[in-house]
Amino acid sequence: METIKVIIAGPRGRMGKEAVQLIAGQEHMELVAVLDHRYDGKLLSEVVEFSNAEVQIYTNIEECLQNTKADVLVDLTTPEFGYIHTKTALEYGVRPVVGTTGFTKEQLEELTQLAERKGIGCIIAPNFAIGAVLMMKFSQMAAKYFKDIEIIEMHHDQKLDAPSGTAVKTAEMISQAREEKIQGHPEEKETIDGARGANFEGMRIHSVRLPGLIAHQEVLLGADGQTLTIRHDSYNRASFMSGVKVSIETVLNLETLVYGLENILD
Repeated sequence: METIKVIIAGPRGRMGKEAVQLIAGQEHMELVAVLDHRYDGKLLSEVVEFSNAEVQIYTNIEECLQNTKADVLVDLTTPEFGYIHTKTALEYGVRPVVGTTGFTKEQLEELTQLAERKGIGCIIAPNFAIGAVLMMKFSQMAAKYFKDIEIIEMHHDQKLDAPSGTAVKTAEMISQAREEKIQGHPEEKETIDGARGANFEGMRIHSVRLPGLIAHQEVLLGADGQTLTIRHDSYNRASFMSGVKVSIETVLNLETLVYGLENILD
C-alpha cells in the first residue's frame, strides 16, 4: 500500500491530538502538515507537548495546500472553518475526511456537487466511533417496530452545536423506516418552552451539556407494555480513531461525498 499523505486541521484539539498519534502509528500514513489558527510557520513539535511531529503549522489553508503534497485532509475543527476547509481541499484535489458537525443541508449539497464535479471522494462523519454507527443502524432497524421514539444525546459543555450531528443523523436514519408521527398526548402543552425537546417529524431530541461527559447517546423506543433502549458511550477520544483510520483509507476510492460512517462499513 502506498503511503497516504495526510494534513490535519485542528491538531491541538483533543480529537486532533489523537489523530496526530493515530497517523504516527500507521506505517502506510504520513503526516505532512497541520492547519491551525495560531503558530504559523512553527513546527507542531514546538507547540504541542509530547508530540514528535516535525511538520509545519499553517494558518492559511490555501498556502498549506499549495506548499504541501497531500492526499487527504482530516478536519477536526468547527462547522464554520470545517466547511471552508472542506470546500478548499476539494477545489485543490485533496480528499477531505471531516469529523466536524453542524453543516447545513445547503452546504452538504454544495460540497456533494463539488466532489462529484472533481471526481474525488469526501467523507463527513457525525461520529467516527464504530459503536455509535452500530447504535444508529440498530435504532433504524428497531424503528420498523417501535414508532414512538425519543433521542437523548449527552456531550461535554464545550460542544458548539445542539442537537449533535449524531442525534440528527440518527433521526434521519430512523425516519427512513418510520412514518412521521406526533408523539405524546394530543393536547400536550409545554409549561416551560423547550421542555419536550426538539421536534423531528414527531420524534423528540434532547440535548444535555455537562462537564465530565464526552459523547453519549440513548435512543428510547416505546410500545404498549415495553420499551427498548439502545445506548452508546464514548469515554475518551481514542474511541473515534478506528473510524478516522477507516475513513482515510476509504476516501481514496470514492468519487463523491459520503455523509455518515455507516455508508462505508461492510
